[in-house]
Amino acid sequence: MSNQEEQKLVQKSIPGTMNREQRFAKVEHAENTGETLKRIAVYFGKERGTVCGMLAVVLLGTLCGIYAPSLQSKAIDIIAGERTGRLTQTLFLMLLVYLFYCISGLLQGLFSAKLSQSVVKRMREELFGKFVDLPVRYMDTHSHGDVMSRMTNDIENISTTVSQSLPSLFSGVLTIVGTMAIMLWYCWQLALLSLFTVLLTVAATKILSGRVRKFSRKRQMLLGQLNGTVEEMISGYTTVVAYNRQNITTENFCSTADSLTKAGIKTDIFSGVMGPVMNCIGNIGFVIIAAFGGYFSIHGLISVGIISAFIVYAKQFSRPINEIAQVYGQLQTAIAGAERVFVILDEKNEDGSGENATIGENASVHFKDVCFSYDGGKPVIQHFSLTVPAGKKVALVGATGSGKTTMVNLLMRFYDIDSGEICINEQNIKDMKREELRKNIAIVLQDTVLFSDTLRSNLKYGKENATEEELENAVAMSHCSDLLRHLPKGYDTVLTGAGSNISQGQRQLIAIARAFVADPKILIFDEATSNVDTRTEKAIQTAMQKIMQGRTSIVIAHRLSTIRDSDLIVVMDHGKIIESGTHEALLEQKGKYYELYRTQYSGFAT
Repeated sequence: MSNQEEQKLVQKSIPGTMNREQRFAKVEHAENTGETLKRIAVYFGKERGTVCGMLAVVLLGTLCGIYAPSLQSKAIDIIAGERTGRLTQTLFLMLLVYLFYCISGLLQGLFSAKLSQSVVKRMREELFGKFVDLPVRYMDTHSHGDVMSRMTNDIENISTTVSQSLPSLFSGVLTIVGTMAIMLWYCWQLALLSLFTVLLTVAATKILSGRVRKFSRKRQMLLGQLNGTVEEMISGYTTVVAYNRQNITTENFCSTADSLTKAGIKTDIFSGVMGPVMNCIGNIGFVIIAAFGGYFSIHGLISVGIISAFIVYAKQFSRPINEIAQVYGQLQTAIAGAERVFVILDEKNEDGSGENATIGENASVHFKDVCFSYDGGKPVIQHFSLTVPAGKKVALVGATGSGKTTMVNLLMRFYDIDSGEICINEQNIKDMKREELRKNIAIVLQDTVLFSDTLRSNLKYGKENATEEELENAVAMSHCSDLLRHLPKGYDTVLTGAGSNISQGQRQLIAIARAFVADPKILIFDEATSNVDTRTEKAIQTAMQKIMQGRTSIVIAHRLSTIRDSDLIVVMDHGKIIESGTHEALLEQKGKYYELYRTQYSGFAT
């Protein structure tokens, strides 16, 4: 995990840390900023109306902010008798300008929020649409946490930048240009003197923000370590106590806590000093303007009103400089996040080409001299040839890593083979559409996947138009009737936490019932009973036997007792078939299968 991603996770996991230190967090930089900005601009182009509206109100607000001090200067000069005019009219106009300034601020927030959510909504939809079309290989070779982070953290950074940073950037640039222009127009000498305090502000901000960034980074890292220590202590409390590690764990915690305290104090000191230093520099600026402004006023170069305007303009000029410095970091982080999102959007979709699969009631599967490797290097499957006759049950057994699950992945076309052929009824699966191929195959996995939805929706996952009669038949055949009776709302009971409110065995039975509802031509059971007790295993085996009747079935199992009745047992080792036959025939051979069976019979794990 990169330092940037680690810091994001730390910030996300610790409430209350994303406040003033967030401004000085480590900035991520995109590798190709120009190209990324062009792609982001496409999303803004689809929201032209909102963008134009936001720019219009930003421009209106900036002009009002620049014009208001001039009116204030005029009103003071009228009161001082240095200028002629109607004071009431000037004050009324100043009131209107400030009113428009406030309204533009409200409208700016409205347009920014709308633009932000519209752009992010479009990005999220495209990214999620991409997720469902990505090849299985991509998901298997990339960190799920990193992929999810792109959907959440990276897009959230873009949202924050669009809603907050962009308006500040536009407004800041316009304010700097407009304020400097009007200050030079009023009195160029006093304008140049005012720049001295601006330079002091920039220098102080750079020095202090560097210190805050350094110590806040350290603080975030230590907070993450402290959080991890506490989490490990709580989750592994029994182990800690069993090995008498309480004192050592406490010492480690206190050591980290001490370092965190020191880093926190330094962070708070430097970030706390920032405000007073800025105020001090601002007051120095006011003194300079008052002193030199008074001198220029005595000599008739400027009026008293212009001095008051300069005091406002000097403050107005330094504020956007600080904002732009902060916005720059946010923009870089957002652009880097957008680049990470675009990396996924540029990935190739799973190939959906091919012909519609025409698989009859009797589906036989043929593996013909199949070779495969995941990375193009070391072969995982070597010259594998096997025929699974229609309506028969074939079991694949072997040690972990022998290639059993890989064969299932190849049959489902989660991966494409390097050489050879896989056919269903002599029709090469490479010529079939993946979607059509998978409609005819159902899988029951070792780690059952259920969704946080009703039992009805989970059962109909493989066949949306299933009737109530089909659901009831599937439930009865898979021995789920007792489970259904105990659920408070029957089929409409919501399986919370992907089935966490029911047992592992019950989840397996529901998965078998789901496969029943799908009514596939080919069934695959991948270690479907490995995580349950012996009693539940018998119930699952009974359900499996009923669903496999008359269907072509491939069973992967470590527990050899579950596949004794198979029509054919295939023993695999390092991607090759080393033995095949019935249970009795393989025992008589006294080969690898015999060793596996004896090991399990003796009570040792394989």
